[in-house]
Amino acid sequence: MAEITAKMVADLRARTGAGMMDCKKALIATDGDFDKAIDYLREKGLATAVKKAGRVAADGRVYAIVEEGDRHGVLVEVNCETDFVAKGEQFIDLCNHVAQLVLKTKPANMEALQEALGDTVKEAVARIGENIQVRRFARYEAPEAGRVHAYIHGDGRVGVLIELATASKAVADHPEVKNLCHELALQIASMKARYVAPADVPAAEIEHEKEILKAQAVNEGKKPEIAEKMVAGRIQKYYKEVCLLEQEWVKDSSKTVGALVKEVAATAGGEITVKQFVRYEKGEGIEKKQDDFQDEVMRQAGLK
Repeated sequence: MAEITAKMVADLRARTGAGMMDCKKALIATDGDFDKAIDYLREKGLATAVKKAGRVAADGRVYAIVEEGDRHGVLVEVNCETDFVAKGEQFIDLCNHVAQLVLKTKPANMEALQEALGDTVKEAVARIGENIQVRRFARYEAPEAGRVHAYIHGDGRVGVLIELATASKAVADHPEVKNLCHELALQIASMKARYVAPADVPAAEIEHEKEILKAQAVNEGKKPEIAEKMVAGRIQKYYKEVCLLEQEWVKDSSKTVGALVKEVAATAGGEITVKQFVRYEKGEGIEKKQDDFQDEVMRQAGLK
């Protein structure tokens, strides 16, 4: 019986993408024969992940869970290659597993989540037959005088997670505050707010925007001193585009979202603060490679 070393296991894992224990079992079963171990893993469906990992996973879904009396919530994005797989029960179960794991283990970052997941995703790749990636997550945990709400739109195409802080538990549990959470989530989903208020916009981003706005004014033929004055007005318009509380409410353009929050606070009997939110759109920022058809055929035929 050949000695199975840690380096052999690590090399097989690097070559196939299979789990460490699966690689060790494969080497034991094949008496340390590297090539036969690869075949063994392929036959078991455990080495398919390495071949599929190069394919672009730009589809998938955004998935959410809110528990503990609407005070602990999670939003995750899990990507796959096709809409067909994204709508399948196995993929949705995987999304739920990932979200539940985030809820339970409270990982500090993606590295911690990947460690908690272990070989779960690779096993799903082997089972489902597409490249699958857990891309990102957000987790909010509010105190009693607060509320967390999630909204998923369009079969997981867009997801929002929002946290409110309130003056008391009674305010947080008020029916109007519950409804406000939903209205704010709809607003964020549709109008793509990026910050809660102007104070949250990074100074570097504001300076960059001011430079662009000033250049626009100068290009319109305005003198530099006039352009400077115009920037102040235009930056306010920018705030109304990117800041949730400055936006016009989509259901009533006569009031801002900030005014809506104040109205509900008065009705509920205490102050309400939008503490934080996150908006995920499935596949945003992932460039889907447009393969040439002839190249694809040649690759599949082993000619390229």
